[in-house]
Amino acid sequence: MVAILGEGDFLGEACLGAQLTRTATVIAITECCITRVEKSIFARALHDEPVFSDRFVAHLLGRSIRIEEDLVDQLFNSSERRLARALLLLANYGRDTPPEPVLARISQETLAEMIGTTRSRVSFFMNKFRRLGFISYDGTVEVHPSLLTAVLCNQSRVDDIPN
Repeated sequence: MVAILGEGDFLGEACLGAQLTRTATVIAITECCITRVEKSIFARALHDEPVFSDRFVAHLLGRSIRIEEDLVDQLFNSSERRLARALLLLANYGRDTPPEPVLARISQETLAEMIGTTRSRVSFFMNKFRRLGFISYDGTVEVHPSLLTAVLCNQSRVDDIPN
């Protein structure tokens, strides 16, 4: 997984540069509406509309930072910590908008693909998170603020919490 996109986000911006082949795939985990804009029209809007251009540049910088964070996460964190981070991101913790703790129906298989592990590991960690009160889970997932606290707190790292 490279990114979780939300309302108003851009995707496919690599085609504006010199990238000729598609190197990524997008999978929707909820109902969404996507608008396709011709490259020439988009380029003209970037040139002629400063407010739009500023928003797009801010998006690109944010995406670049996020990709760096995701790479560090994948290289240095355990699958348990990656799952906790993915759940927090899906619930909009750390975004400008208020958190939405109740997530749409998302399968353990999808979560496993997102964090690069097996479904059985995700099941194990989801049960552990539920037992510790970090989430409520009965098909839909409710992410509690305590998960954020556990991830951020250096003394009580998610990985250090006993099984």
